Amino acid sequence: MKTFGQQLIESADEALAIARGKMKPARRFDVEVIDVGAIRRKLKLSQAQFAETFGLSAATIRDWEQGRRRPDRTARALLRVIARRPEAVIAALRG
Repeated sequence: MKTFGQQLIESADEALAIARGKMKPARRFDVEVIDVGAIRRKLKLSQAQFAETFGLSAATIRDWEQGRRRPDRTARALLRVIARRPEAVIAALRG
């Protein structure tokens, strides 16, 4: 049985081989990129207005648009709905 340290070194060696193109990854995850700024501009809202309208923080919107952070899976789902049916999200949030 391998120790944790041995497993860690083996994993690092595999990652390096993948990065150098000597090995293919077992799995690959493609994260969908959503242009939050484009969605917001299409709705003609400022960052603060967009954040307030959809229950998000202005700092989060700013970070997403400036590429400092990426929306997680749940946020990406919300943003896809906002992009297609913003009125439905607004109605749902108003209850």
